[in-house]
Amino acid sequence: MNIFKKYGVVFGLTLVSALSAFAQDPQGTDPATIGGSDEPVNNIWKPSLVKDGVIDRVPHVNRALEFSRIREADAAWASRVWRQIDVREKQNQAFIYEGDEYTGGGAFIEILIDAVKKGKVAAYGVLDDRFTTALDLEQFNQSMGGTWDTVEKVDINTGEISYEITRKEFDPNSVTKYRLKEDWVFDRNTGRLRVQIVGLAPIKDHYSPETNEFLYSGPMFWLFYPDLRKVLASYEVYNPLNNLSRMTWADYFDNRYFSSYVIKSDVNNPTGRDFAKGLRGLEEGERAIEALRNKEDDMWAK
Repeated sequence: MNIFKKYGVVFGLTLVSALSAFAQDPQGTDPATIGGSDEPVNNIWKPSLVKDGVIDRVPHVNRALEFSRIREADAAWASRVWRQIDVREKQNQAFIYEGDEYTGGGAFIEILIDAVKKGKVAAYGVLDDRFTTALDLEQFNQSMGGTWDTVEKVDINTGEISYEITRKEFDPNSVTKYRLKEDWVFDRNTGRLRVQIVGLAPIKDHYSPETNEFLYSGPMFWLFYPDLRKVLASYEVYNPLNNLSRMTWADYFDNRYFSSYVIKSDVNNPTGRDFAKGLRGLEEGERAIEALRNKEDDMWAK
């Protein structure tokens, strides 16, 4: 017998036996795997105990390929840009989606918090955005800080009414923005401009405990994005148009499907001024990006 025919017969028999074994299990594999494990990212969401749907779906196992590093000798020039994502914009609604079995069973901020608490990624303090101060679990829990609430108490003996200020559990809806720190580098080796995210920080709204009036918004913690990207590859982004066509959060950020605006740049900004604090912050941010684009065009002109 020809050797190719011999191995062809063996391969065919192996394939048939494998298909037969699968056919004996009509239930198939349970697709309710969340982020590569069976644990949801919050305590409220629970996976279905049955196959909830008519489509025989399988577990979605994704991996993020690491970006190649750029040698300093190959970098013609580099600039740093800070931008902000407002989740209240229509294009950014995926950030507030409550979650299902493929998105982690929670909103995006809950995925981040779960990753830190389970030791998948380290969180850093907000004294600066250079990842100089790592937070332990206790410090991280303090950084989340639930909202304040005034609770009315009635003494059952005297009927006297008193008020007590308590701290609620962390509310995911209090995170209304995300801040990104990214590098713009022109790579002479590949002849193109590379824009890569370096850090990500959720921005939380703070309110007065007495009047519940808005006080300010500030970052909760910083995450080093190259490490976080490996975690985000395990969770999928909500797609409002097609529930079967989804990308991972890593792809979502890599392909820049979010809407954002520039709040700071180191281009001609020696004092590190924040554009968002000015009256024409959006215009200044656009001018900073335009300057970088023009610089890229100048490289091609040379």
